[in-house]
Amino acid sequence: MKVVLDASVFFSDWHPEGDLFTTHSVCDELRDIRSRGNYEKLCAEGLRIMSPGRESKEVVTAAATTSRDASVISDTDRDLLALALELEAALYTDDFAIQNVALILGVKTHPINQRRAKRVHWKYRCTGCGRYFDHDGECPVCGSVVKRKLK
Repeated sequence: MKVVLDASVFFSDWHPEGDLFTTHSVCDELRDIRSRGNYEKLCAEGLRIMSPGRESKEVVTAAATTSRDASVISDTDRDLLALALELEAALYTDDFAIQNVALILGVKTHPINQRRAKRVHWKYRCTGCGRYFDHDGECPVCGSVVKRKLK
């Protein structure tokens, strides 16, 4: 079974099995001794570092826009989702936004130390005038901050 690993795997004591993959951007996030040690162990066992293609990243961006998680997923998150999509692999992560986008993409996810994320629907509401929008940022009506909220 192909498995794509998020950084949270390297921060835990959990040992994944299967054909293991991760991205260069995840490797850049591993700075402490524990996560680097876990990374080195998994590399010795065959962990492969890959970069996803541009097309799959665009598909992920579109899915994140649909789920309204585009403002909270990072470039690393996009890389992980795109790689899992390309490899038709399961994605091991504790990140709820990643799991939310993965549901739309049909990518299987497995939590490590957290509960599994439930499907979340977001809305955006102005903190000043209370109007609803499709995005966060600045309210075009009153200029206040538009924040993301659960539906």
